[in-house]
Amino acid sequence: MVTASLVKELREKTGAGMMDCKKVLTETDGDLEKATELLRERGIAKAAKKSGRIAAEGLVEAYISEDGKIGAAVEVNAETDFVAKNEEFKTFVMNVAKQIVEKNPKDVEELLGQECIAEPGKTVNEVLVNKIATIGENMSIRRFVRFESQGLVEKYIHGDGKIAVLVNMQKGNNEIAKDVCMQIAAARPEFVKRENVPQERVDKEMEILKAQAMNEGKPAEIAEKMVQGRIGKFYGEICLVEQQFVKNPDIKVSQLLKEKDAEVVEFARLEKGEGIEKKEENFAEEVMNQLK
Repeated sequence: MVTASLVKELREKTGAGMMDCKKVLTETDGDLEKATELLRERGIAKAAKKSGRIAAEGLVEAYISEDGKIGAAVEVNAETDFVAKNEEFKTFVMNVAKQIVEKNPKDVEELLGQECIAEPGKTVNEVLVNKIATIGENMSIRRFVRFESQGLVEKYIHGDGKIAVLVNMQKGNNEIAKDVCMQIAAARPEFVKRENVPQERVDKEMEILKAQAMNEGKPAEIAEKMVQGRIGKFYGEICLVEQQFVKNPDIKVSQLLKEKDAEVVEFARLEKGEGIEKKEENFAEEVMNQLK
């Protein structure tokens, strides 16, 4: 019988994924040694050794269904920028984006367990592990977003896969959607409009602005009025529709949308390696570490 503790033990021993461990334990009737050998034979344990290495490079990619109603953006990380230029890696990332559009996984774990549409008979995770073994770098599918639209979904990829933007438009055409995508890539909004900003975020910002005004020596009642004036600038930075349009700073995005009879429902902006702490090592240290 394959127990959760047995799967955990094999994972810790080999570094292989949960689904792979469960599969080989089932095939070997729970024999830990045979399961370990099976993982090694399939190259999975070897690939797992690379899993300790930091993968902060890679690509972000997006895919839109033929009818333009469903779109997905995904970030797949690798260790070096060199791999991001590898055609095999690029194809894999695009196939993952297509997989998300077509099979609608709820999270990365479910995605990894799905049968791969590009390589039937294998799971996405098995295909990923094979890529790690053949390309020779640690890789991981980090995150993804998927939109289904009543109107249209549009994408924009910036800087050879450094930034991916996905936007869901209730109204409008592909031309205006493309402009909105470029706006999001350049100006980094966090929300569509001020109503979407969590109240605690607003309260915290108002506290900071009030403290700034008080530190300037302003009386409390004057400070309150200054906060009301300055909070608009805060919304103008983090809300898409309140930002100045990058192509024409004389108007706001809200004005552009009104002129074009367009409406943004939601958007996502994925930047490669965002929030991942990169490990800095010099070449001499790297060679010494390998010799050890």
